Amino acid sequence: MRRRQLIQAAAASVAAGTLGASHAQAFPSKPIKLVIAFPAGGPTDITMRQLADNAGKILGQPVVVENKPGAAGSLPAQQLQSSAPDGYTLAQIPLGVFRLPYTTKISWDPIKDIAYVLNVTGYAFGIVVPTESPLTTWTHFVGWAKANPGKLTYGSTGTLTSPHLTTELIAQQLGIQLQHVPYKGSADLMQAILGGHIMAAADSTGFAPQVQAGKLRVLNTWGDKRLAKFPDVPTLKELGLNIVQNSPFGIGAPRGTPPAVVKRLHDAFKTAMEQPSYVQSLDRYDMVPIYMSSTQYTKFAQDTFAKEKALIEKLGLGKAPTT
Repeated sequence: MRRRQLIQAAAASVAAGTLGASHAQAFPSKPIKLVIAFPAGGPTDITMRQLADNAGKILGQPVVVENKPGAAGSLPAQQLQSSAPDGYTLAQIPLGVFRLPYTTKISWDPIKDIAYVLNVTGYAFGIVVPTESPLTTWTHFVGWAKANPGKLTYGSTGTLTSPHLTTELIAQQLGIQLQHVPYKGSADLMQAILGGHIMAAADSTGFAPQVQAGKLRVLNTWGDKRLAKFPDVPTLKELGLNIVQNSPFGIGAPRGTPPAVVKRLHDAFKTAMEQPSYVQSLDRYDMVPIYMSSTQYTKFAQDTFAKEKALIEKLGLGKAPTT
């Protein structure tokens, strides 16, 4: 009897594997939706649209980008929780997703409830001011902030995003107080600083075109080394701060998406991110491909989840305990 049960179980397993492989071979049979966390016109939108276009050609079906900004970049991941696990709804997973349970009450788990497909890139960040600003160097910026506690306004791409939290960590290490103004994405943030509504902006290098046009000045960048586009601008490390931030992000699918479908998506997007058109779109913003396989990206998610808890606690930004 036991032998018969084992044979039946093995047969069922083989049948399921065959069915999964068959489904993957037929996948996709209709357009795929890729939800991204920031508005149209910014660096994330522009680079992800190029990646989606490349992947669509490889998959034989369009990959249609849908912008869903706000909530610290967590809305695409939230949408996965109500989407069918069939590979037809994908989401950009910004780093802010891993902070969410520590700052907001949610009913899903960023580790268990997302199938991680692959990581594709990460941001180059920095702090910029208008060219006419008297804060012409980082030394001037810090000095003015110390002399005027809480009065130096800076914008970011949203509350609890990497630009926001990293700037608060910078301020904490320097003993200065800044006034944070959140926006929904780089496009809105650039309009605000160019319009004189804020004194500085912490952002990915979506600000690069405005710097090259002579409208903004870069005070620092946040990578491990200086950016080729801004070779005269110091890193935070060079300024005496032990901080490096490049905020890797990738693509996720709903939990329960068949492994064969995840592999099909992984292979297509990996090939798409190796194409010159995508690399060139990233280069426009001093971004580079940062590849992680499905297994590597899942491990990265687990590790980052733990690290972000420590950062949130250090900054005192965790959600209030329930009573």
